[in-house]
Amino acid sequence: MSCMHSPMSLMTHAVAIAGLTVGDPVERRRQPLSVELGPGIVDNIFDGIQRPLESIAKLTQDVYVPRGVDVPSLDHNKQWRFTPVSFREGDPISGGDIFGTVHENDILHSHKIMCPPNVFGTVVKVYGHGTDGHESFTLDDTVLEVRDDTTGTTHKLGLSHFWPVRKPRPVAEKLAGNVALQTGQRIIDALFPSVLGGTCAVPGAFGCGKTVISQALSKHSNSDAIVYVGCGERGNEMAEVLCDFPELTMTINGQEVPIMKRTTLVANTSNMPVAAREASIYTGITLAEYFRDQGSSYI
Repeated sequence: MSCMHSPMSLMTHAVAIAGLTVGDPVERRRQPLSVELGPGIVDNIFDGIQRPLESIAKLTQDVYVPRGVDVPSLDHNKQWRFTPVSFREGDPISGGDIFGTVHENDILHSHKIMCPPNVFGTVVKVYGHGTDGHESFTLDDTVLEVRDDTTGTTHKLGLSHFWPVRKPRPVAEKLAGNVALQTGQRIIDALFPSVLGGTCAVPGAFGCGKTVISQALSKHSNSDAIVYVGCGERGNEMAEVLCDFPELTMTINGQEVPIMKRTTLVANTSNMPVAAREASIYTGITLAEYFRDQGSSYI
C-alpha cells in the first residue's frame, strides 16, 4: 500500500526476498493479496498464498518452490460442464446469487457458481448447457454477462473470481448453529459436543493425537468438505499430513472414495516468512467462506 503525499510505498512480502536491493524492478499488481475461488479448489494442495504445490512440483521437477515461479492457483485448462440455473436475460442479479452449477467430483456433485459480492446489475447474456450449444468451459471463458445499471459497464463473469483474503465475504445475516457436529468419535461427541458453525480447539503437546483427531474429523464428520490449514507446523508434521491425507478413504454408498475429493490442504511450515504464515490463515478462511456462501458446511 502507498503512503499519501509521499513517494514511499510499503510492501508486504510472502516469499523470501533476500538479495533484493534498491533499484531492482518491482511489478505492481494493483490489488491486495487475493485468492481465486472456483471449481478445482478441492482435491488440491496450496501454500499460504494459494500457489498449487503439486502443479509446481510437476512443472519444475523440484522439491522446492523456485523463486519467481508463476502458476495459476486453479487449473485453467480443465473443461467444466456448466449448467445455468434460474437466471434469464433481463433478470436482475446481485452479489451472492447462484447462476449455475458444475459437477466437481463424485462427492461434491454440484459446485455452485455465484455472482461475486461486488457485482450487481441486469443479466445480458447467459451461456452454457441448453442455451447456445456449448456445455464445457474453462475458467477463462465467459459464462454470464451482467450490465451495471448505474455505470452502464458490462461485467463478463466466468466460473471463478478473485477475492481479497483480508476482506471478509459479506453476509446478510449470521445464523445460530442448530445442527450437531458429528465427529465420528464417540468420546468427543459425548463429552465435548459442538455444532456446525461453532468453534472448537484441540490443545495438546506433540505426540498427543491432535493430527489423529483432525484426520478423524476429515474422515467421519458430517460436514460437506474440509479445509485443512497447516500454519507454522514443523516440516516433518506437515509432510506427514501431505502424505497421509491423499491415502485416506471414506465410504459413500458402499464405495471407498479418497478423502481428498472433499478436502483442500493449505500447507505453510514454520520456516516460511511470518507474512506467509499469517496469510495462510486468511487464505483458509476465505476458501471456507466461499463454500459457506454456497450453503455448504465446512470444517
